[in-house]
Amino acid sequence: MTFQAVLFDLDGVITDTAEYHYRAWKKLAGELGIEIDRSFNEQLKGVSREDSLKRILAFGGKEGEIGAEEFARLAERKNDSYIEMIAAITPDDVFPGILPLLEALQAAGKKIALASASKNGPFLLEKMGLTRFFGAIADPGAVAHSKPAPDIFLAAAKGVGTNIRACLGIEDALAGVQAIKAAGALPVGVGRAQDLGDDIAIVAGTAELTLAYLEEVWRQAQR
Repeated sequence: MTFQAVLFDLDGVITDTAEYHYRAWKKLAGELGIEIDRSFNEQLKGVSREDSLKRILAFGGKEGEIGAEEFARLAERKNDSYIEMIAAITPDDVFPGILPLLEALQAAGKKIALASASKNGPFLLEKMGLTRFFGAIADPGAVAHSKPAPDIFLAAAKGVGTNIRACLGIEDALAGVQAIKAAGALPVGVGRAQDLGDDIAIVAGTAELTLAYLEEVWRQAQR
């Protein structure tokens, strides 16, 4: 039996919005008197907006100073900055190999779903002209726990009516890889083994993600 669906992360897999997230968080953190750098930002990749803000406040020793109302306002302020930055994204910003992969998966009858912590997933897919490929976009606001918990991947598989064990998940962050494993899907990483683990299939870049490659990864895993 081959895989039936592919569950995609967005940031760092379909396009590079990670830089915009970093800039928006750094701006907000600076306004709060907290200095974050790219090294700290690695902890925020693949993590929900609310959990990212919690980590920043804890890092700055301010978690006890922010009430629920102010917390929500800060999270919204970060998102407003981020939306301004990504407004100019176009189909030209889709990573190499992703469009051909989506076309090949669709032609092969594979189901495709988005399993991103980004609440802006639908907006970004539309800006990039990719919405038509996705049978489901899991809502990160509707799941109990963000990555590394499995919830978003389970929701994505359910959205396309597929058993999670018949799914591949593609991620570029350790939290996402852990979430795929916890869900029971087969992970494929984009990046480096020292960041994502040496026990999963990994490509250095998205141009290497082809239907043939995914089918081979699946075959190897079934042995």
